[in-house]
Amino acid sequence: MNAPSPLATVRATAMGYAPRVMQGRGWVVAGLLAVPVGLSLVISMVARIKGMDGDPAEVLRIFHEVLVKMMLPIMALVAAPAGIREDLEQRTLPLLLVRPAPAWALPLGKGLPWFVWGAAWLVLAALGLQAVGGDPSLLLGRIAALVGAWWGELALMTLVGLLFKRGTLWGALYFFIWEPLVRIFPPFLQRLTFTHHIESLAGSRAAQVQTHQLLAQEQVSTHPAVALLALLAFGIICWALAGWKLHRTPVGLAGSEAEG
Repeated sequence: MNAPSPLATVRATAMGYAPRVMQGRGWVVAGLLAVPVGLSLVISMVARIKGMDGDPAEVLRIFHEVLVKMMLPIMALVAAPAGIREDLEQRTLPLLLVRPAPAWALPLGKGLPWFVWGAAWLVLAALGLQAVGGDPSLLLGRIAALVGAWWGELALMTLVGLLFKRGTLWGALYFFIWEPLVRIFPPFLQRLTFTHHIESLAGSRAAQVQTHQLLAQEQVSTHPAVALLALLAFGIICWALAGWKLHRTPVGLAGSEAEG
């Protein structure tokens, strides 16, 4: 029996796993975007009924403070463990390895359905913000920023979940401690965050560095095309490392690999 190619493995794994995405965990991911944007739309409609126009500043706050800083990381923290890490913990991964398929292709195969599902809801969220009063000229940049960051963050959390027993904890520390500190760091360290590349693509920032902040540094920007390529390349590297890690992990029915 000939071993399937990596592409065939990714395609078969993704197609077989896709229905799982539209179960409970998948709708939680969708709700993380639908609820805040839906509430914003309702508030905007009520304001317009009362004769008030949409506030672009409010759209910026929702985009950066809610979607980018909160919902996008939580989506990655929720979705990534549902992939290969769940198979390790539930002792079902050996069943995937019965056939002579390249093991290193499995993380990407199980991650692609989550990426497509999340990307679709991110696009809808970005379009919903336009109805609140968003700048049409920033729409494509916002979509690219959200989808590109989703690709990178999902890949990062998949890799972290394979490297560490408590991958979700380490991911949360990165997203909610390291990322918010970017504004007081030198430019080189700023570029080691999703926040920097999202803001470069979106063409806007949530807030400026205050002059009283200790070690405060000037915020820098990267060309949007370079920022998008950086996010895509980072995601590819993380998916490749996740496959490498799985390939080198001894997998057995006892499941000792899931214990750390």
